[in-house]
Formats: sequence, C-alpha cells, structure tokens
Amino acid sequence: MDLDAYTLARTPTWQRLDELARRRRLTGAEADELVALYQATATDLSAVRSAAPDPETVTRLSHVLVRARGRLSGAHAPSSADLAAFVTVRLPAALYRVRWWTLAVTAACVAVAVATGVLVATSPEALALMGTPSEQEEYVERAFAEYYTPGAGFATMVWTNNAWIAAMCVATGISGIAPAYVLLTNAVNVGAAGGLMASHGRLDVFLQLIAPHGLLELTAVFVAGAAGLRLFWTWVDPGPRTRGRALAQEGRALFTVALGLVGVLAVSGLVEGFVTGSSLPWPVKVVIGAATLAGFWAYVILLGRRAVAAGHTGDLDADRAGYTVATAG
Repeated sequence: MDLDAYTLARTPTWQRLDELARRRRLTGAEADELVALYQATATDLSAVRSAAPDPETVTRLSHVLVRARGRLSGAHAPSSADLAAFVTVRLPAALYRVRWWTLAVTAACVAVAVATGVLVATSPEALALMGTPSEQEEYVERAFAEYYTPGAGFATMVWTNNAWIAAMCVATGISGIAPAYVLLTNAVNVGAAGGLMASHGRLDVFLQLIAPHGLLELTAVFVAGAAGLRLFWTWVDPGPRTRGRALAQEGRALFTVALGLVGVLAVSGLVEGFVTGSSLPWPVKVVIGAATLAGFWAYVILLGRRAVAAGHTGDLDADRAGYTVATAG
C-alpha cells in the first residue's frame, strides 16, 4: 500500500467524520452520514493496520473513531452486568495472574518478620530500640490490646488506611522501589511488635489479636506489593510486546487488582473492627480469620483459573482499552 496516496485520497472522509462527531446537534441525514463514515473509516483503519501500520496514522484514525463512537453510542454507563463481570471475571483473572508473585512476596515478608521478631526478643540491644522499659510495659500491657477497639469507626479507619497503602503499592509499582519499601517496612514493624510482645511473655496475646484480621489484611498488602513489583518487572522485561504496550496492558490489569483489594480490605476491616476486639473466644476469632483467608484464595483459584483459561487477563475489553499498532514477532 502507498500510504501517502491512500491518506491523501481518504483524508476528506476522515475529516468529514471528525467534523460530524464534534457537532452538538445532527439532522437525520447527518446522523445517517455519520454512521456510514464511521463504518468506512473503521475499514480504513483495519486496512492501514494490516498493510502499512504507521503509528501516526493509526493514532489519528483511532482518535477520530473513538470520538465518533462516543457520538453514536453516548457515554458508557456502568451496569449490573459490568459489575458482575468485574467481580467474577476481570478481578479473579488479575489476582490469579499474580498468585506466584504473591506467594513469593508472602514468603519473603514472613521471613523478614520472623527474623526481626527473633532479633528483638533475644537481643537486649534490639529490644532497647523499642523504647524505655516503662514505654515497653505500657505497650505490652495496655496499648497493643486497646488499639483493637470494636466499632464501625475503627473498621472504617483501618479500611481506608490499608486501601490507600494497597493502591500506592500498585500505583508506584513501576519504580520497583516503593512497593519493596512498603513491604519491608510493614514486615519489620509487624516482626518488631511480635518480638516485643514475646520478650515480655505475651506472644500469645499478639497472635490472638493479629490472626483474626491479619491473615487477610496482610495477604491483601502482599498482593498489592506483588502487583506493583510485577508492573516493575514488565518494564524491565516486556517480552514480545513493545514496552509501552506491555506497561499499558499490565497497568490496567493491575489497577483492577487495586480496585479489588478495596473490597478485600473492607472485609478485613470488618473483621478487625467487630471480631478482633470482641468478647468472642480467641479460637473462634482465629477460625473466622482463617475462613476469610481460605475464602479469598478459593475465589482467586477457582474463578481466576477459569477466567484466565478463557483468555481474560484483568485488562479492559478491547473496545475500551483503545486500539494498538500491530507488531511483528
């Protein structure tokens, strides 16, 4: 294809389509013309992408078609079908695709937390960094347990804080540094708190208060960190895709993870706000925490495996993600 000649011949059609798409009001004849020009231009885009995929021409036509499609169909309004597809297909697919990253991050964070806890519990120098003896006593005997005050206000505070942390891990994931820093800091803090409680003979209290909500809450943080690190690795190794295309596709899919974790952390917040500090026997609290974690992984594995097998990645549908230039290889 002689792209220059083709462009010269078809430009009046494209310009007319763009002109009609920008108008606020159309007559009946103009609306019919808009439909015909949209179909013709879509055919032109297909021909250009197949025979002479010039990025500038493809981008130009894509923008014209997007504007025209919006003029024809109007703004897309979210529906119950969209929400159902998000919950049952897109989100589990996105979570399933980062499952191995999540398990690796979980193992690394648990190792760091345990090592930190052992260090604080067995080293007088490390323990001294946790505060004066009176401050440590106050934390162990009162502050740690009183933090988990039952109530909706506490649950909301925990939810918003953790959802923000999860979103930041994904949003800054391309740096590779920010999610790693958040994960490391979180693991050290949890381990240090456990080590302090253990050094005063209160490790059982620590585990009883952490387990009900912490199993799901920490898993959500690990998923967020894993998603961010995966985005960074996509930048390092995009595979057969161009780096820009790979980052766009994985970024949209991992943003799906961030949205989904808002719901996961809402469940964790409810458990923390109404179960952890409640008067329920601690074995019941732990069972509730373990059940929520098991439910999360059942959701990811069962629905996620099926969604990925059907070709879903967690990315937007093709008509909403935008057009891409065909590449060889």
